[in-house]
Amino acid sequence: MSAAKDYQDPPPTPLIDVEEFTQWSFYRAIIAEFVATLLFLYILVLTVIGSSKLSDTESHCGGVGVLGISWAVGGMIFVLVYCTAGISGGHINPAVTFGLLLARKISLIRAVLYIMAQCLGAICGCGLAKSFQKGYYVRFKGGANMLSDEYSIGTGLAAEIIGTFVLVYTVFSATDPKRNARDSHVPVLAPLPIGFAVFMVHLATIPITGTGINPARSLGAAVIYNEAEAWDHHWIFWVGPFIGAAIATIYHQVIIRAGAVKALGSFRSSSAV
Repeated sequence: MSAAKDYQDPPPTPLIDVEEFTQWSFYRAIIAEFVATLLFLYILVLTVIGSSKLSDTESHCGGVGVLGISWAVGGMIFVLVYCTAGISGGHINPAVTFGLLLARKISLIRAVLYIMAQCLGAICGCGLAKSFQKGYYVRFKGGANMLSDEYSIGTGLAAEIIGTFVLVYTVFSATDPKRNARDSHVPVLAPLPIGFAVFMVHLATIPITGTGINPARSLGAAVIYNEAEAWDHHWIFWVGPFIGAAIATIYHQVIIRAGAVKALGSFRSSSAV
């Protein structure tokens, strides 16, 4: 019987890695994050506006509805993560970037520039969508995330926290190299479960907050729509995702990967010497 495959974790990424500035791959990754987030918001906003337009005009089609919007968003994330995973890691979301920073998978410099690129890409993507649908963009509120009147701030915040937890936990699980080494007989295309996680979260939380779980997505839509109602509870779409990402990171690294147990075992071994 052949020995089971194993994987040794690489050392944590340095918090500050100035050598990245000398590498073309670093700038290529930032550009990839910008373009991917732009395309994501372009598709998302046009899908939301198109569905609202068909529903408003009482078309026989009736618009794609919540189910169709969820499929479009999840499917687009699947496509974009698949295209950019080998270049930038396929984050397309400041919350994902934040989680990977906490896990020491990327440097602080890369995380900050990724988030800036994602936010700028989201703004440009929403602006592009508005240029295609000028007549309906403001009428249907530009796909901006807003807390529904039927729900409290606490409920909206909890929905964003839990939704982002599902997404970031899926990202860690789908891209865990140790799991891939152990379960190599079960091939998994990582972008697929990530896209499905986004799809399922949208089904659950569109009626509550319109589903943010991505601060860049929420910021881009709010900036281009730029009405007071889009900014009233905008903080929810930053605080919620970052809390959810932090919890998912701690859960995966400490509980699932047994980080605390390994650290304690290492401490005991060194104490016994």
